[in-house]
Amino acid sequence: MEAIKTTWDFFQNEILGMHWLNRLISTVLNACDLNTTSKIGGSIQFFIYDTIKIMVLLGVLILIISYIQSYFPPERTKKILGNFHGIWQIYLPPCLEQ
Repeated sequence: MEAIKTTWDFFQNEILGMHWLNRLISTVLNACDLNTTSKIGGSIQFFIYDTIKIMVLLGVLILIISYIQSYFPPERTKKILGNFHGIWQIYLPPCLEQ
């Protein structure tokens, strides 16, 4: 059980949390003589880390959505979403009356 917990903690912290990226950026900035414990160094580290992290997450999200959409042609999507037209007719008018 301990091995599963250790594996999950590693996956959550290093892969999903991208702590490896934060350490890499810190190492690069320290090699460039920029102290990451100062306000400006920490700000630059945070900006670079968050920019890369957001771009990676957006790329993964776009890849997953594109992969899912490749299995659903537009006609099938319209047919699936066409089944839900009654939801708006039931819930929307009472909301607009207030």
